[in-house]
Amino acid sequence: MGFVVALAEYTTSLSQTVSASAQPSLYLSVLCELGLTDIEEYNMGRRWNGWGDESYIKEVPAHGERLIHFVIGETHALTDATLESVMAQVPASRLPAHPLVVTAAEDRVRHARGQSFPDWLAMRSGDFGVFPDGVAYPEASSQVRELLDYAVEHDVEVIPYGGGTSVAGHITPLASQRAILTIDLGRMNQLMELNEESQIATFGAGTPGPLVESQLRARGYTLGHFPQSWELSTIGGWVASRSSGQQSLRYGRIEQMFAGGRMETLLGTMDIPTIPASSAGPDMREITMGMEGRMGIFTEVKVRVTRMAEEERFFVVFMPNWQAAKTAVRELVQNKVPMSMMRVSNAKEAKAHLHLGTQEKQFKLLDRFLRLMGMGDERCMLTYGVTGTKYQNKTSLKQIRKVLKSHGGVGGPLANIMGSIWSHGRFKFPYLRETTWTRGIAVDTLETSTDWDNIDQLMADVESALETALRSDGEEVMVFTHLSHMYTQGSSIYTTYFFRCADSYEETLERWRKLKNKASSVIARGRATISHQHGVGKDHAPYLPAEKGALGMRVLNTLVQDFDPQQRMNPGTLLEKSNAGNTAEHAAKKAQQEAAESVVG
Repeated sequence: MGFVVALAEYTTSLSQTVSASAQPSLYLSVLCELGLTDIEEYNMGRRWNGWGDESYIKEVPAHGERLIHFVIGETHALTDATLESVMAQVPASRLPAHPLVVTAAEDRVRHARGQSFPDWLAMRSGDFGVFPDGVAYPEASSQVRELLDYAVEHDVEVIPYGGGTSVAGHITPLASQRAILTIDLGRMNQLMELNEESQIATFGAGTPGPLVESQLRARGYTLGHFPQSWELSTIGGWVASRSSGQQSLRYGRIEQMFAGGRMETLLGTMDIPTIPASSAGPDMREITMGMEGRMGIFTEVKVRVTRMAEEERFFVVFMPNWQAAKTAVRELVQNKVPMSMMRVSNAKEAKAHLHLGTQEKQFKLLDRFLRLMGMGDERCMLTYGVTGTKYQNKTSLKQIRKVLKSHGGVGGPLANIMGSIWSHGRFKFPYLRETTWTRGIAVDTLETSTDWDNIDQLMADVESALETALRSDGEEVMVFTHLSHMYTQGSSIYTTYFFRCADSYEETLERWRKLKNKASSVIARGRATISHQHGVGKDHAPYLPAEKGALGMRVLNTLVQDFDPQQRMNPGTLLEKSNAGNTAEHAAKKAQQEAAESVVG
């Protein structure tokens, strides 16, 4: 009886803390209604050397930290550099004076790195390597046009900058004999037009997630694009890197939302019209998406928006094992049961999330409950959401629960609270890196996608590659995975890994390189994409030929060569710098060789 009473008390108390669980969209509404109309105010308090708001700390429960240490061993933290010490390293700018260009040291430091793991180590150690020579803050497409003309006139390289959230090295400048200009689009952050009849909204490309939603919700609409970086990333960056949001099952990926827009190129302005469908040759939307600044810079983005839903709810069901969980989600997706999101954590991730997402007393009660329900160590956690009218959601939930129950799922009020915890913390996971870093624990992620028939093998191979990559050095790695962004054909695979910081930044970076290279090589030869949702950047560029093939690489190189023969637009991103300036024929041969080597290696 004591357990039942304790469980009831826990359920009641936790329900009170997440009382909006039946309407988690309220959480987004709070974030969207902060009066964020000024971009300088929006960026106030942002960390210069890490993720997000410096005032926010994501706590790691003691039992969660013990789990990490149990796997990887005891850790010690490295010493961080100060902003002042880094600013002192910034060299004199090589840029000619221009009224839109700022050459102050702090601006250049804050735009020198993104959020990839090498970027993180550079910021924390103070060893940045290369800084942009200046930063421009245009407020209109005409000013971007002016800056590109300036870049041509003075032989300057250009890096577009949205929210600075890249985890693949998109915005990291490479050493160059030419001056480097970063163009920050953050002041182009307004809803420029909302055509309610066609449901097309036009935004400045530098509009971050909260400003996208706050301006739309004031008119009764939503875009529905919620990547984990939503608090900081921008609508132009989403298009340029082909982003995917957490509720892609309802709203689609960014390619389904992107209706047209404006791109400033070195050759002139490219206007992409909003046509619902066309058979008139290749789609210019598809050609420009995912080019990551190599063809030009998006300045205006037109997107398909949706009326706000009446209701939105998130739930968690625990499944007895991986095969039951995977089969259930595949059945739901292939039968096209209406949902807004679905995510299934393997047993390793389910264990980690229960440790990291609950207090120890809560964890013990939940663990005991699940074991009483027959859920042992192989249990997996399935999170799903429905968005729509109350009638639509009721119908969907009936179908979903029937399928999940048929595969042994265990849900109910207690499990659903985990859904509320997820919905209220859905954009806060990146802050975990900050917390673990102070304890000497390094964390990174990688993601891919493949067909259903290849899911199990690829997931096992990636996890094995990461778990064994450092064993020759006497190091263990904690690894876990979930599926999300599911399709009738297959699913994305998202893997997180923890490892110990070494005695120096250089050694820590080398550990990461071993992990990244081994896992990426597995993906490159595993009938999968090198990036499902984070783009290619510089980190993934060496593995792109294995996916695109020789002729595919020839097409990409030809596009870049035509729009940017001097390689001044974000060089080294998407296509390796040594590759992109060659002739198409030479590039194709080199791509073919690299693809072969990748597969063999």
